[in-house]
Amino acid sequence: MNKDLNLAVLIDGDNIPSKYIKEMMEEIAKYGTPSIKRIYGDWTKPHLSKWKNILLENAIQPIQQYGYTQGKNATDSAMIIDAMDILYSGKTDGFCIVSSDSDFTRLATRLRESSQFVIGIGEQKTPEPFIVACDKFIYLEILKSEETDTEVDEKKGKSKKKPKETVQKLTPQVIRLIRQTIYDCADDDGWAFLGDVGSLINKKQPNFDPRNFGFYKLTPLMDSIGTVKIEERQAPNSRSKHIFVKNISTSKSK
Repeated sequence: MNKDLNLAVLIDGDNIPSKYIKEMMEEIAKYGTPSIKRIYGDWTKPHLSKWKNILLENAIQPIQQYGYTQGKNATDSAMIIDAMDILYSGKTDGFCIVSSDSDFTRLATRLRESSQFVIGIGEQKTPEPFIVACDKFIYLEILKSEETDTEVDEKKGKSKKKPKETVQKLTPQVIRLIRQTIYDCADDDGWAFLGDVGSLINKKQPNFDPRNFGFYKLTPLMDSIGTVKIEERQAPNSRSKHIFVKNISTSKSK
């Protein structure tokens, strides 16, 4: 990922709890520089009062949007209009849309059509259409859960204490996704560069994240499967090492 990307961060204040802001901004920084940071809502409403001090601490600009009609979400419309204005300004390389609302599905698609990298961030209740419309989708719950970890097994890269409600089971479907993607990226000897595998998995399934399954990295997740061989190789003309993976043949898999 290019860490020099200029990102516009647009937050649906009516839809996202304020308790996630610290971890969320730290996560966004992994993907680029949040040069535009705005949050939308009706700031005359009491339920948004918890946001006020947090906005100052994180230099996020609040955008006032009155709810003109009962039952209609004016915040969504304001975010969409601003996103298109920002897009046409040509000052960004990508957008981070923070919401669990499927109403932003078409916006994410439109931004990607204009070659913008789109990150979605929302709670695990986020509808599938919005998730798959993004290049990458991150669940807020896994960001918050990292703060509660008391110990990490460095060898396995796995948390020894995770809130049960945030950790998903490594299902046969997920394992098939990983193994098939290794085949898709493999050379004639069956080896695939882990970086290529991770990128392709995210293209196939934008909400894939090792942290969803209690792992901090992709390598230990694959090691836990038992049907993936992992090999560390010295990079040419460099002190760094690259990780390669290969499927181990089983009677029940390809």
